[in-house]
Amino acid sequence: MSLNYFQLFDLPETFAIAQAKLETQYRQLQSTAHPDRFVTATAAEQRQSMQLATLANEAYLTLKSPAKRADYLLTLKGIDSLNDSNTSLPMDFLMQQIEWRETMEEAIAAKDTAGLESLFDEMQAESKQLTAQLTDLIDNKKDYAAASESTRKLVFIDKVCADIGQAIERLD
Repeated sequence: MSLNYFQLFDLPETFAIAQAKLETQYRQLQSTAHPDRFVTATAAEQRQSMQLATLANEAYLTLKSPAKRADYLLTLKGIDSLNDSNTSLPMDFLMQQIEWRETMEEAIAAKDTAGLESLFDEMQAESKQLTAQLTDLIDNKKDYAAASESTRKLVFIDKVCADIGQAIERLD
């Protein structure tokens, strides 16, 4: 039986997780499975430690990110929220997406770092709201269809925030 990411770190299968426990469990697992500890081990043991270290990295990155964690939880429930055919979002959010992208492009063209930072802050506030919403939808209401939509929104926001971060770095 293979462990899912939550089991690997001894965490409950919930959207709201104890970040400190995730960090501690990850460091402990990485220390135990680190390939340097298996230099004199058999080839099979070396391969197994490498696989566990790789799995721990993948699991950690997934559970650390609210968007990836929500998507992973929904996948465990049999819902592929990021499937290419599952792209419907409310019209107001689609309009907001266009506005955010236009604001970003205008700020980049004007070399307006402060404008980019302001947009980033606005989008981070939206991200926090969606994260709180996902906690309620997944952990409390078990409304996976609505959680799937919120997950798609959060993935979009994360992508634009990464783009803004890169733009700010280029301008600095």
